[in-house]
Amino acid sequence: MPEFWRGRRVLLTGHTGFKGAWMSLWLGGMGAEVTGYALAPAGEPNLWSIVAASAHARKTPYSVIADIRDASRVGEAVARADPEIVIHMAAQALVRESYRDPLGTYATNIMGTAALLQACRPLRNLECVVIVTSDKVYENRGDGGVFGEGDRLGGHDPYSNSKACAELVTASFRDSFFVDGAPIATARAGNVIGGGDWSDDRLIPDCVRALETGRPVNLRYPDAVRPWQHVLEPLAGYLTLAQTLVAAPATAPRAVNFGPDPASFCTVREVVEAFGERFAGKPGWIRDPAPQPAEAQALTLSSALAADTLGWRPRLDIRESLAWTADWYAAHSARKDMAAFSEAQVARYGEFMKQST
Repeated sequence: MPEFWRGRRVLLTGHTGFKGAWMSLWLGGMGAEVTGYALAPAGEPNLWSIVAASAHARKTPYSVIADIRDASRVGEAVARADPEIVIHMAAQALVRESYRDPLGTYATNIMGTAALLQACRPLRNLECVVIVTSDKVYENRGDGGVFGEGDRLGGHDPYSNSKACAELVTASFRDSFFVDGAPIATARAGNVIGGGDWSDDRLIPDCVRALETGRPVNLRYPDAVRPWQHVLEPLAGYLTLAQTLVAAPATAPRAVNFGPDPASFCTVREVVEAFGERFAGKPGWIRDPAPQPAEAQALTLSSALAADTLGWRPRLDIRESLAWTADWYAAHSARKDMAAFSEAQVARYGEFMKQST
């Protein structure tokens, strides 16, 4: 994998976010020339500020702090970067925030995607585009079924629906403007955990904040089932998908799920209990008594297509994923060099990939 990325020009949107910062670190470590486009990090602490101190992250030629909804700024940044590979991760990524600001969510996730794809049309050196959406793009009837790429798109809440719409926008641009151009694919990942996430209304950050103050964790849906996976798992999938789109465009999938093994599908309360035991001694949790916006109670993915066409599979089970995550936050609390700690986790994961190929 590193040989493919060394020296390649990559445009990464959303690089200041949780997943984007990890991706920036990984790409920089492999020698890619990364251009970032994103909003400023949302508050302190944030992972981007931590990994920006890394020598790998400093390989970024430039970082554009701007809104993905600003089509003019997007066009300028894309033209200047002249990327060979585009990985689009900029998004409004929170379900509850989508209820608070549905119009902003739709504008970011749909029109932001359209603005990026429009800006890519004139590029002469473009090799592929990967658009990251979500496992929540599917029409979820709540029957616990496992979703495959051919299932009907839907989404009841504004976030899920906006991501399903982003899938349709991507398909339309691909069929209308890129038939003879660079291949474009969407990537759909499950719920990710990992060090450096401090987002509001996210399970692991909520756990960390509660544990550090000695409070029980407040859970909205303790029995909801989610396909939990460490953040490096889907990122490896996105990188592998991009490589396959370049090397074998005729056979590479145009939409693909990246989810954990079925054994890692577990409830919210099970994740909280296991994380707390590793991080700070077994915590308590309470059910949030306040009225909650609707969320799917069961959401599971099939990653068979990723295995068959990309050779991708998860390397970490839920126990290992939670251990890596808890150890990251424990090291941060102990004021360790977190740029180096994060680099070490990426390198360790890379070794797992080598051993299993």
